[in-house]
Amino acid sequence: MNFKALFFTSISCLILGLHFSSVMAALPAEIPGQPLPTLAPMLEKSMPAVVNISTTTNIQIRENPLMRDPFFRHFFQLPNRPLRRQKNSLGSGVIIDKDRGLVLTNNHVINKADEILVTLKDGRQLAAKLLGTDPEADVAVIQIPANNLTELPIADSDKLRVGDFVVAIGNPFGLGQTVTSGIVSALGRTGLGIEGYEDFIQTDASINPGNSGGALVNLRGEFIGMNTAILAPSGGNVGIGFAIPSNMVMTIMQSLVKHGEVRRGLLGVTTQDLTKELVKAFGLKSRHGAIISRVQANSPAAQAGLAPGDIIMEVNGRKVKSSHEIRNIIGLLQIGDRAEIKILRDGKIQTVSAIIGKPVRPHLAGKHVHYTLKGTILGTTEKNQIEGVVFEKIDTSSYAWKAGLRPGDVIVSANRYRTRNIGELRRVVDPRRPLLINIQRGGEAFFLVLK
Repeated sequence: MNFKALFFTSISCLILGLHFSSVMAALPAEIPGQPLPTLAPMLEKSMPAVVNISTTTNIQIRENPLMRDPFFRHFFQLPNRPLRRQKNSLGSGVIIDKDRGLVLTNNHVINKADEILVTLKDGRQLAAKLLGTDPEADVAVIQIPANNLTELPIADSDKLRVGDFVVAIGNPFGLGQTVTSGIVSALGRTGLGIEGYEDFIQTDASINPGNSGGALVNLRGEFIGMNTAILAPSGGNVGIGFAIPSNMVMTIMQSLVKHGEVRRGLLGVTTQDLTKELVKAFGLKSRHGAIISRVQANSPAAQAGLAPGDIIMEVNGRKVKSSHEIRNIIGLLQIGDRAEIKILRDGKIQTVSAIIGKPVRPHLAGKHVHYTLKGTILGTTEKNQIEGVVFEKIDTSSYAWKAGLRPGDVIVSANRYRTRNIGELRRVVDPRRPLLINIQRGGEAFFLVLK
């Protein structure tokens, strides 16, 4: 082989080597005379702490009211049909406290489940009870009998670095425990629209749908995150998976175990990212931070002296790079917690203290939605209730009252569109046309046309 051919062969090997190293994490090299490198000892300790979760949900089947009439059914010789059907789903979970039998998983794995069954690695099947859920962060805590369980040790996810080796353990598709390895591809991923509160670890370790609620561990077998989502057009894995950091999960878990819910508080600011134009206009040196664009009147932020134009640099010692991080940090604080906020104002660094307050549930006068709802006050239903728009107040002289609506009635759909909140209701209502609404009242439901 001549020098020219040898040169191009060497360059080709180098390029191929770089390509494959970027696609999959390199394994430790074999050392002559020593055993082959393996993750088996770590996995043997960790895998018993990762469980399979199967759920059963009873779904009410809607039917024509005539079908409930015994005479009608007898006359047309209609057979009795079950009014409910069962829906089953599978996912994964992580035993995080063996003494109390606490298991972490995703909210979407057990959402609305009537029965939750946990299967351990040794084959035991245990009925679980739900302790609490946080749909905004997609975290749930369930409890099983604490008998000879294995738990995962917890690592500080704030110490993770891009490039750290990680292992994803789960139970995809109910096939049994599965292990995939990779590296941390990115940290602090936000703005993906997957959850309400996002601060994801991104990894190229394969995470499939059934891995939801499973564990992301480091090479010491320590819990550093909970597998929760994949990003792929077809729903399959393409090397982009996301996990909720262990520090975030554990903070949420403590609140769920104590209260059954996360009692998020209110700071009362609206923030936005620093663009190049804003950096130049405010005479800043970097784009790190989030600028306050609005302060809610009488809010904790207003009482602390925060004002539009202030740039939030840190909250409780955590540096802020974007407005998404403000939402995440404040979202993990409870009502009554203190927030130490470092701001940049007029070129000077200041620190202010704010006490996180109780959020105010949004409400709206019905006349701003549809003319037939004049004299009503609309709100959004509380947690653990059917999602919809609730009539908080109805004037007894209003058209709505005379049409048969009462306080506590919940609009679950309007003009045949599902309405979970006031925003969705306003989007599907045409003020110039009659309004068709589906009302939930206790265990009953009915349609009503308002015109």
